[in-house]
Amino acid sequence: MSTDTTASVSTHILDTSIGRPAEGVAITLAARSGFDAEWVALGGSATDADGRCKDLPALPEGTTHVRLDFEVETYFLHEHRSKKQAEAQQDAPRVRDSGAFFPEVAITFAVTPGEHYHVPLLLNPFGYSVYRGS
Repeated sequence: MSTDTTASVSTHILDTSIGRPAEGVAITLAARSGFDAEWVALGGSATDADGRCKDLPALPEGTTHVRLDFEVETYFLHEHRSKKQAEAQQDAPRVRDSGAFFPEVAITFAVTPGEHYHVPLLLNPFGYSVYRGS
């Protein structure tokens, strides 16, 4: 949760190629306090069955910028992907052997103390989009 002196962050991922949440995507969170400050890794988590990551680490006081790193290549290559997912993508062009054109997605954004930032990722093997949600 955000406080008067800190911001908070949450996210979720929708795999738009199949119209379902993306489960099991590893996400790491980093923060810095100033444009030219060093990034500090705070930890991470993975998306649940609903595509949500509800347990990201808290941001330290003084955070001005946040970076979310999504490890999407493993998601697209993972063996447990359903037959329905494979069928939904069977007509799509192949992307090398990685399963995704963008193997990682890094989103960096500015934050203000006291605000909550929900940053959804709309994902498919050939592109992605993000926005500030509510």
